Amino acid sequence: MVRAVPSKAQRTAMISVMIVDDHQLVRAGLRSILESAGDLCVVAEGQSGEEAVALVETGLGADIVLMDLNMPGGMGGIEAIRRLKRLLPELRIIVLSALSDEPLPTQVHEAGAVGYLTKGCPARELLDAVRAVHRGLPYVDAKLAQRRMVAGWRGICSTPFEQLSGREIQVTLMILDGRRNHDIADALGINQKTISTYRQRIFEKLKVGTDVELTRLAYRHGLIDEGSA
Repeated sequence: MVRAVPSKAQRTAMISVMIVDDHQLVRAGLRSILESAGDLCVVAEGQSGEEAVALVETGLGADIVLMDLNMPGGMGGIEAIRRLKRLLPELRIIVLSALSDEPLPTQVHEAGAVGYLTKGCPARELLDAVRAVHRGLPYVDAKLAQRRMVAGWRGICSTPFEQLSGREIQVTLMILDGRRNHDIADALGINQKTISTYRQRIFEKLKVGTDVELTRLAYRHGLIDEGSA
């Protein structure tokens, strides 16, 4: 759904943002924070990766996309990031997620996002992130950055999911979302046999035998939140 925005003259000096989240209250809260800043305007809202892609395909002139990862629809957040960047390479994407543990921040960066925030971040940090990304700078949630730095100093692999490739983590997220092989294949544009191979490889790397065991492992390591387990 595209919202009314300031005039073209007013928008010239403003940073335009598209919000993508499946919760209306979250979108309303983000819009209120962004538009109260004075130098930012919300030009569109979407509820899924598919809607985000469709809006960009119409030629929507957003500078920044602020989006969740876990949304309805077959595409998923990581695939949406890839497709948005293919459509508009100069588009700058910030992920705003309830999840903060690796490997998600690394995977969304590899997909093309330049910012990662947790939904518990202060409003001021959200505004700082949007402005920094608009200037061409990457931005990572302060607490997440601290954890990643400490983990690097210790030389540890903080979660078994870090050994998965980008495509494997993408398939894993879809499995955790309860999607069947044919649904995943349709969403990613590849055949079911390939998805079966990915599934087998994922299970072998993580040493799990069922979707239930995978879900429990994902919950223990913060790949999904409590409500998803």
